[in-house]
Amino acid sequence: MKKISTLLISLVLFHVAAKAQDKPNFLLILMDDMGYSDLGCYGGEIETPNLDGLASNGLRFTQFYNTGRCWPTRASILTGYYAQQVKRDSLPGVKGGGGRGVRPGWAPLVTEYLKKDGYQNYHSGKWHIDGKVLENGFEESWRVNNQGNFFSSKGNLVNDIPFKPNQEPENYYSTTATANHAVKCLREHAEDHGDKPFFHYLAFIAPHFPLHAPQDVIQKYQKRYLAGWDKIREQRFARQKKIGLINTTLSKLELDVGPPYAFPDAIKKLGPGEIDRPIPWNQLTQEQKKFQATKMAIHAAMIDIVDQEIGRVIKQLKEMKAFENTLILFASDNGASAEIMIRSGGHDPKAPLGSAKSYLCLGPGFSSAGNTPFRRHKTWVHEGGISTPLIAHWPKGIQAKGKLRNTPSHVIDIVPTILEMAGVQKPPSWKNQKIPTAPGKSLLPAFSSGTHLSRDHLWWLHEGHRAVRQGDFKLVSAKNQTWELYDLKTDRAESKNLVEQKPELKLQLETIWNDQVEEFKALLIK
Repeated sequence: MKKISTLLISLVLFHVAAKAQDKPNFLLILMDDMGYSDLGCYGGEIETPNLDGLASNGLRFTQFYNTGRCWPTRASILTGYYAQQVKRDSLPGVKGGGGRGVRPGWAPLVTEYLKKDGYQNYHSGKWHIDGKVLENGFEESWRVNNQGNFFSSKGNLVNDIPFKPNQEPENYYSTTATANHAVKCLREHAEDHGDKPFFHYLAFIAPHFPLHAPQDVIQKYQKRYLAGWDKIREQRFARQKKIGLINTTLSKLELDVGPPYAFPDAIKKLGPGEIDRPIPWNQLTQEQKKFQATKMAIHAAMIDIVDQEIGRVIKQLKEMKAFENTLILFASDNGASAEIMIRSGGHDPKAPLGSAKSYLCLGPGFSSAGNTPFRRHKTWVHEGGISTPLIAHWPKGIQAKGKLRNTPSHVIDIVPTILEMAGVQKPPSWKNQKIPTAPGKSLLPAFSSGTHLSRDHLWWLHEGHRAVRQGDFKLVSAKNQTWELYDLKTDRAESKNLVEQKPELKLQLETIWNDQVEEFKALLIK
């Protein structure tokens, strides 16, 4: 009876949303390298009142997943397929996959479907998808290509055309410029296409390295992290438990796990304050404590600014009277990053930390705090690498306020959710190629109640890191390591390896993982 009721509610939502004259708008906000616990509404101490407000008037998903890395997540969130299915991440035995892979002809972005149904589509921020933006169903684009300097527009494109340096405004900052473009697109949409619905993909690069932020915002957090990553993790974990966000223990710091890629020369250039392992805070020198706390302060400042800019976008939605019927979805492309490297213009040790001439990465200590209460970081497919907040806010369609949704879900679920809400049916083929069945599930039933979505499994592979989840059990291994088995119902900290106690379950899940690989190969190898 409960399943029938949930289905009926979902169908009602669908029919309301799908009326041609009242189709919902979509604002998909994606951050880059933000940890699961960084937002205030997910247990963090960073000031994020606008996102916290969306959460308190909407939903927070507690077990939402990405792919563990930026470009695979972007492929999945806009196509509705695992990145390996569309050649946007590597698959054993298949050529042409990975960060430079080109999607098959049958794999358009969701914007192509929406455009055919009358939607206007806009893009602001990071791209990291194959092809040009306007060739993928978007009407307007501000493409931020330069990840080496948040204070420079060099390398950016407007509608796929290089941005002229003499157009750069004073006090340029990438996050603000990205939001400026979003507000501009929305304002012009209201003026020129007010009778049409819109989809806006707002992809902030922050808080991806290099850690850059205005000094006045950094100062706001300057002393906050001198308590150290141990204490910050404990405080975040306590808040998460208090609000009922998680049911697990706090993972232990893995003292032998550093950055996913070794750049020893960078460690030397960054000076004695840098450290590439999350050792206990009380074992650090005073210089190391100050340096590490400042890096986290910059990371926090970057997230704080994103929240401020989201507030401006929300204000614009309200002014154009689109806020009530806009589904806002907010997530991160992977967990916080343990990387330490120096790219682009290098690092000037004499420059103020966080300024344009500095080049800093968060590193494994405070990345572990960002991913509280989970293990590992960006790139890995343990929970710390693949867990993200998901905030869903839609006043016209989501009646629940401040509720949690515990159903395991994934970025592959975003496209089917949007298409169902818009009342758009996929055609059987695209570019004369049959469209294969997509693996995602619409989140609409979870919008209306706390139901768990029915699915066989969720699957991961990135740079040799592997995982599969079925129900509450997850089989996972780091690159070149043996399988580990965890019961995520009470152990998302992945602390109690059950592989010895449950060999049959381990074999069952391993078979599912391998079968999925073969299925994907059969799809792509012609």
